[in-house]
Amino acid sequence: MTTQSLLANKLRDLLRQVPNLPKAFGLVWQAARSWTLVWIGLLLIQGLLPIATVYLTRAVVDSLVVAIDSGGTWETVRPTLIFVVAMAGILLVSEALRSLSGWIRAAQSELVQDHITDLIHHQSTAVDLAFYEMPEYYDQLHRARAQASTRPLELVESLGGLLQSGITLVAMAAVLFPFGSWLPFALLISTLPALFVVLRHGVRLHLFRRRTTEDQRRTWYYNWLLTSGETAAEIRLFGLGPHFRQAYSDVRTRLRGERLALARSESLSELAAGAFGLFITGAALAWMVWRAIQGRVTLGDLAMFFQAFHQGQRLMRTLLENVGRIYSSSLFLGDLFEYLNLTPQIVEPSDPKTMPARLTQGIRFEGVTFQYPGSRRTALEDFSLDIAAGQIVAIVGANGAGKTTLIKLLSRFYDPPQGTIQIDGVDLEQYSIADLRRQISVLFQQPVHYNDTVSDNIRFGDVSAALPHDEIVRAAQSAGATSAIDRLSSSYDTILGRWFTNGAELSIGEWQRISLARAFYRDAPIILLDEPTSAMDSWAETDWMARFRTLVEDRTAILITHRFTTAMRADVIHVMDQGRIVEQGNHEDLLSQDGLYARSWHSQMSQASPQPPVSTTLDHE
Repeated sequence: MTTQSLLANKLRDLLRQVPNLPKAFGLVWQAARSWTLVWIGLLLIQGLLPIATVYLTRAVVDSLVVAIDSGGTWETVRPTLIFVVAMAGILLVSEALRSLSGWIRAAQSELVQDHITDLIHHQSTAVDLAFYEMPEYYDQLHRARAQASTRPLELVESLGGLLQSGITLVAMAAVLFPFGSWLPFALLISTLPALFVVLRHGVRLHLFRRRTTEDQRRTWYYNWLLTSGETAAEIRLFGLGPHFRQAYSDVRTRLRGERLALARSESLSELAAGAFGLFITGAALAWMVWRAIQGRVTLGDLAMFFQAFHQGQRLMRTLLENVGRIYSSSLFLGDLFEYLNLTPQIVEPSDPKTMPARLTQGIRFEGVTFQYPGSRRTALEDFSLDIAAGQIVAIVGANGAGKTTLIKLLSRFYDPPQGTIQIDGVDLEQYSIADLRRQISVLFQQPVHYNDTVSDNIRFGDVSAALPHDEIVRAAQSAGATSAIDRLSSSYDTILGRWFTNGAELSIGEWQRISLARAFYRDAPIILLDEPTSAMDSWAETDWMARFRTLVEDRTAILITHRFTTAMRADVIHVMDQGRIVEQGNHEDLLSQDGLYARSWHSQMSQASPQPPVSTTLDHE
């Protein structure tokens, strides 16, 4: 393929990226409108100042020739000094405007970066949980985050450079045209190779980044394993440091080699393009020198021509490089807009129903079949379950039986493709998503440990409620967390975790009680607790369960648990196996059925030592 056809293909690719340009400018405009207006004004001024410098150069040289020919009298030297002072003034103004532009760009950069980061944060909290089941989503998120801080502003700066260089270039072409109508075209020809180099490199770099996204995420993962406090103990105990350091080094070595190969190829291409441009410049300058020798142009004309052609070539190359950067930035911004355009599948109903403040009928799963995105295993198979309003229900079963899936479906993190889930006789999908989730309080199996104050860790259960501090204390008491909190240096004002200064770390059991308090802080009619006592010792579990029925009074509670001592206090126990309910009843009923529950119970009892209260678990755990 010839150079011309390759260049034509790149130009067609460039035109396909044009729709991203107004989007990018829109992002900058939304984030920094006032700064952008000032920036555009400065571009116009800076684009015209070089023209004055070119004309003053000719005036200085011609007036200097006159002064020398006349013997250097004051009258003949004074015009030269005036032109020199004027030129110095213009150069001073140019430097001042350049500094001002730098300050404005810094302000734009900060505002644009924060604006786009906020858009990414909003999108990441709005997309369905199903996206987090797909590696492709993490690739999209990584590419969006990697380019968010620089690409939009870089694109707008390139557009600004294009505008400024274009203004100056048109004026330079007007200066050169009287010397020869072919000179502006010579400028264009001398810089076309540079345009090809920039476009080609932009495409190759973009393809490299897309192709290696997973490897780049892998290096981030290895870095996190080696530096995180969460993994520090196990990394040291099992001596995994050298293994992951080598794994990180292997991936980085491969990425670095490919990136350097791209840089080497770009440098060689730029050298060839630069040499071609210098050849054109030398030929044009030789032609003008020959005309000066013949007396057809003055020395001032020659000086002005050299400066105009040299600046014109530099500006033309800058202009084309800006076109290349616009193209490259547009490719990367395509990744950002691709991420921001992800559409959640969990959608609001057109005419949402209002969630009840307290349930009167209950919760019903009817014929629900569900499997997680990307998984071949069915989590729930034709699953049906009725939970009466105000009832305390325990769901027990082996790991992978589908217990936690019930919480995710009831919170409408996913919609099942088959079957229905109803609250008080109304399909879940008819409730507003925000309203539904506001009326559900959840303790997840792996709750988040927020590196914030104790008060905020609890208050995060319902940040919109703005309840008094007494309610935070009440929630802590309900979860049995007060003794742990009272031992902290600043009680409820103590920062938890080790990320920030003066943070206090808690034991796993203490963290679980704080998370329980967060669940109880929200006054919701439905409370879902996934392994609420898994990190408690037997004595703490007995104390907490003795108060549990009072804590959930008038609420409908679902306990996901492996512990018999927790399950046996529920009104009804449902035993799950392979995505279905296989047994149900209270503790005594299930023992009399001599089924899965009874066999697990008797197996644990036969192994349990006769010590004060012992917590037993399903043998399938």
